[in-house]
Amino acid sequence: MSIVSENIKFLRKEGDYTQQTFADALKIKRSLVGAYEEGRADPPISNLIKISELFSIRIDDLVETSLWKMSETEYAEFRKGSQGQKFKVLAISVDEKDKENIEFIPQKAAAGYLNGFSDPQYISELPKFQLPFLPDHNTYRAFEISGDSMLPIRSGTIVIGAYEEHVTDIKNGQTYVLVTQSEGVVFKRVFNYLEEKGNFYLVSDNRQYTPYELNPKDVLEIWEAKAFISVDFNDPNLESADLSVNELASMVLELKKEVSSMKSSD
Repeated sequence: MSIVSENIKFLRKEGDYTQQTFADALKIKRSLVGAYEEGRADPPISNLIKISELFSIRIDDLVETSLWKMSETEYAEFRKGSQGQKFKVLAISVDEKDKENIEFIPQKAAAGYLNGFSDPQYISELPKFQLPFLPDHNTYRAFEISGDSMLPIRSGTIVIGAYEEHVTDIKNGQTYVLVTQSEGVVFKRVFNYLEEKGNFYLVSDNRQYTPYELNPKDVLEIWEAKAFISVDFNDPNLESADLSVNELASMVLELKKEVSSMKSSD
């Protein structure tokens, strides 16, 4: 059986729940509890969130830490360390088959998302869709990007991100959509310097934009970019027409030479 199956059984018994009272607390069928504990079914993120809230435990620990293998002393220390932590609950929506939706945040809704991102009612009213090729074990959200700081990904492109629970999960050089208190919704390449300097460095792929630091306390949500959707097809002819400053300077110099040559021949 999986870690999460063993952990669910362990936590249920530690909490002095029967399968029925545990199912009642989660508002699910008792048969589902049995399926989770026996490894015959994997709980969706919506039920993982319910379990993490019920036992005040991080989802990461629920699915990755073998709590059931801990001694009484080890588990007591673990619970002591968990007390007082601020648990962030992610608002999601599901379809009629209990499959998570991908909520879409268009550019015009980005400002409102800062206030409503943790409100289940607000999330339920966002446009939503699903993509069959994305792995089921992640929670996804789609953001319409504005500006040209991440070329060749252009303004209006929809970036689909997978939810990351903790700032420490950010990997150097990967692209993320960050929901921040000061900058709003930003799409950048992020470098994690928490241990060295206590900050992130946000870098644009368009080198005309200067990198800048971001305090991790400013981050409200983290979404690792996994895919993007665009209706703007790159035109190779237009791409080749974008000249660098050096190329333009060279062309001007050649024109000057031609003009000088023409004058001297006169």
